[in-house]
Amino acid sequence: MASSAPSPAASERFRLLRRADQVVVALLVLAALAAAVAWWISQGGWRSRLIEVDRAEPESAAFQVDINAADWPELVQLPGVGKALAQRIVESRHTRGPFVDNEDLRRVRGIGPKTLENIRPYLRPVPDGRNLAGK
Repeated sequence: MASSAPSPAASERFRLLRRADQVVVALLVLAALAAAVAWWISQGGWRSRLIEVDRAEPESAAFQVDINAADWPELVQLPGVGKALAQRIVESRHTRGPFVDNEDLRRVRGIGPKTLENIRPYLRPVPDGRNLAGK
């Protein structure tokens, strides 16, 4: 009577990994799982909370611009200064020379007392040209 079940030698031929290799792979998977659980616990586990972005305190960036060196993309960052006004500031600086002080910005069409007061905290003081070396 012939048996229809494959012999043990035939079933060994079709395995991808030997029994010892399977044990090693299983141990590596368990080690990776243990490391993932340890990391999760170190991050707070069940106690961890989501970051409440909507409730975070707004932060402001303080910056100052040198009106005699800044190009128009930097000047656009000033409150109330759009692209056209920023380009007029740069054009005035190139055609009429550097600004002698922050008040001198009033020579640019579109900058009045209110606009100047809004951007004044963001302007670097202009050095006195008479006191510079080589002048």
